[in-house]
Amino acid sequence: MSESFTHCVLPYDRVDDLLDGALPFLRDGAEAGDRVIALCGIAREMLLRDALGAEAASVEFVEPAAWYSHPARTLADCLSDADDTAWRGRRLRLLGEPVVWASRPPLEVLEWQRVEAMLNIAFRGTGAAIMCPYSSSLPAGVVAAGRRTHPETVRGARSIANPLYMDPWAYSAKCDGEPLPPPPADADELDVVRPDLYWLRAYVTEYAHRTPLPDEDLQRLLVAVTEVVTNALRHGAPPIVLRMWTEASGADPALVCEVTDQGSWDPRAGHGLVPPRPSGTATGGRFGLWAVRLLCSIVQIRTGPGGSTVRLRLRLPAVPAAMNGV
Repeated sequence: MSESFTHCVLPYDRVDDLLDGALPFLRDGAEAGDRVIALCGIAREMLLRDALGAEAASVEFVEPAAWYSHPARTLADCLSDADDTAWRGRRLRLLGEPVVWASRPPLEVLEWQRVEAMLNIAFRGTGAAIMCPYSSSLPAGVVAAGRRTHPETVRGARSIANPLYMDPWAYSAKCDGEPLPPPPADADELDVVRPDLYWLRAYVTEYAHRTPLPDEDLQRLLVAVTEVVTNALRHGAPPIVLRMWTEASGADPALVCEVTDQGSWDPRAGHGLVPPRPSGTATGGRFGLWAVRLLCSIVQIRTGPGGSTVRLRLRLPAVPAAMNGV
């Protein structure tokens, strides 16, 4: 089995264009004995099954909403599947359309776009093949990002180099090009001046209990905050400040926890964007930041001469209007 990884974008306007690219991809996998997965809803599944005929039996059809549950966790799970399939002497072949995540809140969409870029690094040597159909009906920004995160473009059964493809690290830096909005004036604030983090965890717990954050998410937050503050104490520079606030308005309510310090990171650190491989070579890992990304809904990082900021977001469940202000 080849260890080369392929990642193609399939732009399409009509269903026939989709089938012209997707069917050869799926059939080639079925004939080669690959593990073939198609992420699609019931209507697309019926269309593909009808077109594939008997070969549809060799394809695993998976509901995309469950697959695209969380950017970092999906990346980790898919990479684990690719490694496990390769260990068994087969190739993982995945057809995945971004329709589900393209309509989610903007910060989450940005992270899915970053995942599309970073899997070009994470999946090297796995032998996996991923094809991502991008309909022209998707938001223009999603389509434009797709052309920058896939090394190859598919037209029919033919794959060609994508001239708009960007280096994954450069693309990720572009995602972080805008400064973070400042914390609200009423954000809670705690100066971190000692390595004993008992009081820090107590502070985070007390604030979180004022919100509808589920207990299991509070435990994730405590682990993530402890990791980030420990990093700041060991590798940053004072003052180190923890701020917390809630964003209850809009379609994506969240509990936000931010840690700032006056240190700056090596731009080659990777910011925990790539999962550590089983060999222990933590490509792209930095001080457990990959684990922090798994624990939180969204992690935003900014670093430079003016200091470093790590902003953790955990999604809050919707609260009925009658409970607001309680």
